[in-house]
Amino acid sequence: MKERKNKNYYTISELAEKFDITTRSIRFYEEKELISPGRTKGNHRIYKRRDRTRLRLILRGKRFGYSLEEIGELIGLTNVDLDEVDQLKKILKSGASKLRELRKRISDLQQLEQDLISVGEKITGRLSELEIK
Repeated sequence: MKERKNKNYYTISELAEKFDITTRSIRFYEEKELISPGRTKGNHRIYKRRDRTRLRLILRGKRFGYSLEEIGELIGLTNVDLDEVDQLKKILKSGASKLRELRKRISDLQQLEQDLISVGEKITGRLSELEIK
């Protein structure tokens, strides 16, 4: 999509193309009240820069493993009466929690890998014993 500078609004199709997602996904995020486009006189959705930014944050949050509820909380921080320092502290706390979860999952996967390797070695050894007989 060729995007002009200082564009103040976007159509649903432009955003879908820009972020390589379906228009249905965008409407879903709207239903979940994560974004809230305006409407034209013809009742077509018009997305402002704020919606575009929020959509980028939603997709980034999903990529980082956040649930839509968690993403909504983080995005919603800009709508509550917290100063920027409190907002950033809350985001850092959430990020640290997600990092702990991720490290635990990595550890669990590494243990699973070792277990599978061990079982594979035992099976290979037993198979060798049986083939020799």
